[in-house]
Amino acid sequence: MTNDICPDSGSSTSTPTDNELQEHEITINNKYYVKTKYHRKNESPMQIAEVLATRLNKDGNLEYYVHFKDFNKRLDEWVLEDRIDTSKEVVEMKLSESSPCTTPRDLTEFDNSFFSTSSLDESESLTQAECSSQSLGVLEKKPIKSRVKNLDAIWFGEHYLQTWYFSPYPQEYTEARVIYICEFCLNHFISEKQFERHCKKCTIRHPPGNEIYRDGEISFFEIDGVRQTTYCQNLSLLSKLFLDHKSLYYDLIPFMFYIMCRSDAYGFHIIGYFSKEKNSVEHNLACILTLPHFQRQGYGRLLIEMSYELAKIENKIGTPEKPFSDLGLLSYQKYWQEIIIEVLHRYHQFHGGEITIEEISEKTYIAQRDVLYTLHTLGIGSYQGQTAIRLTDAMIVMSKNKKRRIDRSKLDWTPPVFTYNQLRYTK
Repeated sequence: MTNDICPDSGSSTSTPTDNELQEHEITINNKYYVKTKYHRKNESPMQIAEVLATRLNKDGNLEYYVHFKDFNKRLDEWVLEDRIDTSKEVVEMKLSESSPCTTPRDLTEFDNSFFSTSSLDESESLTQAECSSQSLGVLEKKPIKSRVKNLDAIWFGEHYLQTWYFSPYPQEYTEARVIYICEFCLNHFISEKQFERHCKKCTIRHPPGNEIYRDGEISFFEIDGVRQTTYCQNLSLLSKLFLDHKSLYYDLIPFMFYIMCRSDAYGFHIIGYFSKEKNSVEHNLACILTLPHFQRQGYGRLLIEMSYELAKIENKIGTPEKPFSDLGLLSYQKYWQEIIIEVLHRYHQFHGGEITIEEISEKTYIAQRDVLYTLHTLGIGSYQGQTAIRLTDAMIVMSKNKKRRIDRSKLDWTPPVFTYNQLRYTK
């Protein structure tokens, strides 16, 4: 069976034509069969979808915002009535208790051209580690209104990016559908003229914090949420457009932000960032984002690696806050696999003999439960009275592949010390 994806025009499956989709009243929160733009070969383009909202488009036609059942929310879209079949009763298949769990379909199943510049790669996913429930950009159960994407796209510097999720920008911004964001100061504008006027006057060319790392064109800046509240709020509003299940709270006091940039003659352009809680003992990362136009270039791995390098300086074995998103889990899985295999191979070469899970954790600063999980998912760890590890040549070759890495010698960072007021949450 093939998993190839094809546009509906190329499907051999018999489906209703637009004229055959009978006209009945379409009700919010009801489920219907809706024609998808892309689907697998030999699979019907008519998929079950829930109608979440309605609006009039710029041509005055009524559109419906739909979420396709078992599809990732990134595939939610506005559709015209002629793509909704109200003539058939929706029949939902129920999985038996013995059936394996399934996860929503992801963007990686579909042609990247459908998403313009926002192509996605499993190893460089936007949503990597999910966030603490107390801060801006944190994971929490979504309010109903956040199920409907309020912005279609943004201009970020010179990049036109299609948005994926809801973000609570001011209500008047949603009427524009497209907003303009300065890539240096992150101020946002509803008008192109306002944006152009701002760009002529804006003198900021790098994030408003201390540069703690520079290796060629790559730099990291450390920003305290207390000192740069507006910047961090704007950063979190931007990230919410590409991170699901987020509720934004305007309390940045307990968090530090680490912004990765790529520099050129015009300034430092934001690639992505991660945040971490100031007083967290266990966690080395709260939230992480790689912007769409910088994906598939190894930058997501650099962000993850930097969070562990900071943990090494603090001498704290840590783990990202959980639960993970589906793509976040894939990103961390790949990083953990590469680092753990590298350590195991080096230990075998120079020492031989046995190594414990605790020793692997101490050498990598990856939490023991994450080490055990990684060994299990790799299929190289088996329990026979004790955990036995078996490496293959292919795994060793994978760990040696050239990739972007953090050069520890170029990291100039001292763990910050905070007062009680700098750690507390506001109410």
